[in-house]
Amino acid sequence: MKFLIIIYFLTSFLFLSQNFKTKEQSIKDGYEIYQDFCLRCHMSEGEGSKGIPPLAKSDYLFSDIENSIHVVKNGMKGEIIVNNVKYNNVMESPGLDDEEVADVMNYILNSWGNSYDKLITYEEVLKIK
Repeated sequence: MKFLIIIYFLTSFLFLSQNFKTKEQSIKDGYEIYQDFCLRCHMSEGEGSKGIPPLAKSDYLFSDIENSIHVVKNGMKGEIIVNNVKYNNVMESPGLDDEEVADVMNYILNSWGNSYDKLITYEEVLKIK
């Protein structure tokens, strides 16, 4: 019985800790995720590279935040227009869990001149299939 109680409290703590992450902590965690999964293609300042769209000051990123979360979570293929430039490439899903997607989105949305007032949460990402 003690074992079940301990498991219950640990699970509750982990769930609650996800719900109470500050925006600053999420951005910090998102930086680490960006370094591991996004940097190679989108570069250190979010400027993109040949055939890879920029994340810095990206009109596409901000035009539909829910779609942007979907792209980070699931990847995408096909033509898009970012800052009046056409891109037609494939971005594979990086395989991030929902909390990691939220963190990297918070980092991207608040870096390189980007600014987003809201916090992307685990729960918000969880709803996106």
